[in-house]
Amino acid sequence: MPKLKTRRAVAKRVRLTSSGKLKRDHAFAGHLLTKKSAKRKRNLRKSGLINKADQARIRKMLGV
Repeated sequence: MPKLKTRRAVAKRVRLTSSGKLKRDHAFAGHLLTKKSAKRKRNLRKSGLINKADQARIRKMLGV
């Protein structure tokens, strides 16, 4: 059987933590930042985890 190909778009957006969780960056932090509060922008800088309901689907895309 041939090797599985990784979905490159997903691989660029998601990283695997050492404990096996999937880590991602927040959306809505790229532009139109003047109307957003400092608190909101600060929280968007932090990374988040992928929802448990989506993890199996994302793992399959990553080939993990």
